[in-house]
Amino acid sequence: MIPSKQLSRRTVLRSMGVAVSLPWLEAMGPVSAWSQEPVPGQETKGKAAPNRMAFIYVPNGKNMDDWTPKTEGANYELPAILQPLASVKDKMLVLTGLTADKAWPHGDGGGDHARALASFLTGAQARKTDGTDIRVGVSVDQIAASRIGEKTRLASLEIGCEQGAMAGNCDSGYSCVYSSTMSWRSATQPLPKEVNPKLVFERLFASAPDASRAKRDARRKSILDFVSEDSKDLTGRLGRSDVRKLDEYFSAIRDIELRIARAEKLPPIKAPNYAAPTGIPAAYEEHIRLMCDLVVLAFQADVTRVVSFVLANEGSNKPYPFIEVPEGHHDLSHHGGDAAKKAKIRQINLFHTKQLAYLLEKLKSTPEGDGTLLDYAMVAYGSGNSDGNAHNHDNLPILVAGGGCGTLKTGRHIRYTNETPLNNLWVSMLNRMDVDLNQIGDSTGGLLHLS
Repeated sequence: MIPSKQLSRRTVLRSMGVAVSLPWLEAMGPVSAWSQEPVPGQETKGKAAPNRMAFIYVPNGKNMDDWTPKTEGANYELPAILQPLASVKDKMLVLTGLTADKAWPHGDGGGDHARALASFLTGAQARKTDGTDIRVGVSVDQIAASRIGEKTRLASLEIGCEQGAMAGNCDSGYSCVYSSTMSWRSATQPLPKEVNPKLVFERLFASAPDASRAKRDARRKSILDFVSEDSKDLTGRLGRSDVRKLDEYFSAIRDIELRIARAEKLPPIKAPNYAAPTGIPAAYEEHIRLMCDLVVLAFQADVTRVVSFVLANEGSNKPYPFIEVPEGHHDLSHHGGDAAKKAKIRQINLFHTKQLAYLLEKLKSTPEGDGTLLDYAMVAYGSGNSDGNAHNHDNLPILVAGGGCGTLKTGRHIRYTNETPLNNLWVSMLNRMDVDLNQIGDSTGGLLHLS
C-alpha cells in the first residue's frame, strides 16, 4: 500500500530540538524493502592475542594460468603473478576449486561483475534491479562484526581505493551498489566503503573533545526517544514495506548509539606514531599502501578485528599507465585470447599481488603475542571472477594468508573439487574467530584440510 499523499524526500522527525532524517521510503517514490537480520551474537572465548580477519577484493578475475600452481601440497612453485609473495609463502594457502555459485546468472542474464562482488562474501543471489529495491544477503564480515564487534571500538572497518556510486545502473540492469560494495549489514543494507585515508585514520584514532563528551553524557537519552511520538504518527501513514524499512533504519541508529556509548567506556586509544594522512594520494599505489598501513594500525591497536578492503570496484576500467598499461582494466580483461592483452592483464595482476605482499610483510614484521600480527590474523584475497574474459565464477583465484592463531596449516596449495562453495571457506574462518556457525549463504559446511 502506498499512501495517497506522497511524502517529501526531505521529511524529518522532530522533537525537543532533535531532527532525524528518514531513509528512502515507498511513500517518497517507488521502492520495495525487505529486511534480513544478522545472525544473533555469540561471545568470543578470548585469547592472549585475538584473531583478526581481513577480506581483500580485486576485480575482473586473473590470468589463471599465471595464478594457479602446477602441483599441490607444500612443495609447489609460485606461478608468475604470485612471485611477489615469496617472502610469505610459508604463511599462506593457495586454494583452487572454490566457486561463487550465486555470481552465475541463474536465469538473470548479464551482470556478472555486479553479481561477482555482491555474492563474494554473502553467498547470496543479488536481486536484479537498478532501482532502490536492492537485496542480496548478510556478508561474512558483518556476521563476524555482529558476534565479536562489542570487543573493540569499531565492530568492522570497510575501506577501498575506488569510489563507487550507490545508485543507478552500472552492469546490465544491476544497481551500482552491487559492483562497488562488498559488505552488507543485512540483505538490504550495504555498507559503503571509505576511500579517504584521512577519514579512515580519524575514524580509527580521533577522540571526541571533552565538551562534546560532556554534552552527550547530559543527553544520554536516545535521539529515537525524542522523536518517538512523531515516528508513531508517521508509521500510521505508511505501507507495510515502508514500516519494515523504517524499523530497520531506526535499528541501525540505535546500534550506532550503543556503539558510541560502548566506545566511551573503553580505555582511550593511544594515537600511533604515524603521520596522519592528509587526503587521497594521487598515486594509486601510494593510496593502496596507505590503506594497508591503516589496516595494520587498526589491528595493532585492536580498534577492530574485522576489515573489508576493495582495491578497485568490480568491472573497474581503471588504467594503469604507471606500469605501462594505459588501457582500462575491464576492457583488457575481455582479451579474447589475444597474447598482448593477456600480457597486460598479467602486469595488472602482478601489481595487485605486490600490494598484497606489502600488507602481509607489514603484518609479519609487527610483533604480537608470541609471534607477529600475521600469526594472529587471516587475510583472504581474491576475486569473484576467475577468467575475466569468460566471466567464470568457478575455480576462483583465492588465497588465505596468516596463522589464524595457530589454526591454519599454511605453506600449501590445496586443490578442492570444482564448485566447492567459496562460502565454506568463510564458515571455517568464522569458526576460527570463535563464531560457531555451520552455514552462510550457499555454504554446505566448513572447508576441509585447512589445519
